[in-house]
Amino acid sequence: MFCFRWLRQDAPCARAGAARCLEVLGMPWRQVIDTFELLDSARVDGAQVAEFLRTHGVEDVTVTTIRGDQGKTDFLKAVIPGSRGRRAGGDAPTLGIIGRLGGLGARPERIGFVSDGDGALTAVSCAAKLGTMRQKGDVLPGDVIVSTHICPDAPTQPHDPVPFMGSPVDMAVMNRHEVDPAMEAILSVDTTKGNRIINVRGFAISPTVKEGYILRVSEDLLDIMQIVTGRLPAVFAITTQDITPYGNGIFHLNSIMQPATATSAPVVGVAITTEVPVPGCGTGASHLDDVESAVRFCLEVAKAYGARKCRFFDEDEFRRLVDLYGTMTQLQTMGRQAR
Repeated sequence: MFCFRWLRQDAPCARAGAARCLEVLGMPWRQVIDTFELLDSARVDGAQVAEFLRTHGVEDVTVTTIRGDQGKTDFLKAVIPGSRGRRAGGDAPTLGIIGRLGGLGARPERIGFVSDGDGALTAVSCAAKLGTMRQKGDVLPGDVIVSTHICPDAPTQPHDPVPFMGSPVDMAVMNRHEVDPAMEAILSVDTTKGNRIINVRGFAISPTVKEGYILRVSEDLLDIMQIVTGRLPAVFAITTQDITPYGNGIFHLNSIMQPATATSAPVVGVAITTEVPVPGCGTGASHLDDVESAVRFCLEVAKAYGARKCRFFDEDEFRRLVDLYGTMTQLQTMGRQAR
């Protein structure tokens, strides 16, 4: 309780006290706050974020600038190696954490950090915390690959029931730069507030999606979620439409499940949610306590997954599904119109 009282005060000594207390508790609040201050800028770019992560002990960071019809964005990829990870020649599996978004801001139409930026905020905070943990001797067993993109001036686009954020580049380009072939399972983090499908404050997870199949919700992920939040876990509904690629003329809840169209790895959406529909281009709509909870969830999944103590899906049951009903990989394509 004292930590949060300190956090609300303005004096520098009070802020320092809160940061020290939260750091002792092992919580990623400090990384979330520092990352938010960095990303809430009209001039932030990938190079600044990469340098920020390097100061937090993340040595392997790459930035790729891509220009589209409506501007440019910087794709960021950070690799935090594990003690028994693939990069060290070990057998521990690799987790991917993807921060999905259209943009951090909708400038010049809107001033400030938009709700849609929470996916990047979560992903970068995760990378910063993992780097800090590694500096202090807490090395996860498996590699973790974190990817997102940095764009402070993305366009907006119409969507029902509230407007969405657009992006300077299309979804195929995003998947190409954010979905790494080395990712053996993926958490796709995205603001998912512009709907009436999930109506809770905090975050929710999706059923696992793999190669066109919507599978049962992972019991291991539900266990981790309720431990992290101290509440009953929340699951949001997805449909066949949501796991097909953007650009096919079909309604999508949002882009949270789009990585599933570009990989054979199992993908689970981590949706940062609200009780009422909130536009992705809305400013002043980011709740850092919800982001911090989502960061802690991703970190705990990373620990357990690399140690092979967390399954995203039942491999035997998936093989049985394919034996009985065939593959569903056609749902990862643009469909008949492409042929």
